[in-house]
Amino acid sequence: MTRTVNGNVFADLPDTSAEEAFERLAGNTDVTIERIVSNGQATPEGEWYDQDRAEWVVLLSGGAGLLFEGEAEPRVLGPGDHVTIPAHRRHRVEWTKNGEPTVWLAVHYPEESEI
Repeated sequence: MTRTVNGNVFADLPDTSAEEAFERLAGNTDVTIERIVSNGQATPEGEWYDQDRAEWVVLLSGGAGLLFEGEAEPRVLGPGDHVTIPAHRRHRVEWTKNGEPTVWLAVHYPEESEI
């Protein structure tokens, strides 16, 4: 039997002064929903995310710059902005707002299961 769970994505935010925090909120073998909390972090210089699954991400608070390989400038994201990232679309976080939590909600899913 599956249990009913409720919570608040803004509750119990972890200390992210040293590194981002990733927390799985729900999912199964095909779909994963996670909360990401950043505070001034960025992808290390020269590194790129290259994921096997597609990702839909929405920024809930704070701010961030998301750069895709081949694009000259990062896409600036604020609260409510969302992006669908196809599998293997190389990208990196250029910056996240410093001094306040940047809270993301990310949904990872197989490419053929487009939202």
